[in-house]
Amino acid sequence: MSPRHHQEIACQQVLMDNSSVFSIQWSVFPAPLAVRLTPEMLLNRYLAYIRRCTATIIRPHCSASGIQFRLFGSRWSLISFQAPTMEQQAVVLRICGGMLVQRGQCDRGQLRFGIKEEPAGIRVSLELSEYCPLILGSSTPSKFRCLLYRLSQAAIHRMVTVRFLALFNRELTGSAARIRVVCVKVRDGRPV
Repeated sequence: MSPRHHQEIACQQVLMDNSSVFSIQWSVFPAPLAVRLTPEMLLNRYLAYIRRCTATIIRPHCSASGIQFRLFGSRWSLISFQAPTMEQQAVVLRICGGMLVQRGQCDRGQLRFGIKEEPAGIRVSLELSEYCPLILGSSTPSKFRCLLYRLSQAAIHRMVTVRFLALFNRELTGSAARIRVVCVKVRDGRPV
């Protein structure tokens, strides 16, 4: 059966001047379908999705101190976050460590799950900012490291978030949609 409608997913991924990563993906959902959504619901669905889409290779572990994306359920955390905090229509997870984070930059970065009313509906967004990936190595990464990051972590992150928003749309509407990824410019930086 062919999709009955389309879904636009806005996307930007850039390397900032300070060599941190900024990545945002969002989609606008019809207000009647998304009116009951909360940022907490979005976070919970995302954590369940991460477990499913990685075939439980990455298992989110939640505790009072925070959330860790653990490898195979071990104690090895790929990325660790402090306990979620609420900010203006968003749940924010502040990065505090993990194997994929540069050692000296473990106290930087955040992952934000936002829900915002707009004239066209409800904007659901996932935003990663001030993240310093280990693969970049330092505040002055080489072209090779930037290329390696683009082809690995950046590509995986984009694919995961776009698919999450597409599946979330399917859950809300009850039908598949033709997906169109639209490049947007929210911040200045080098595309990754």
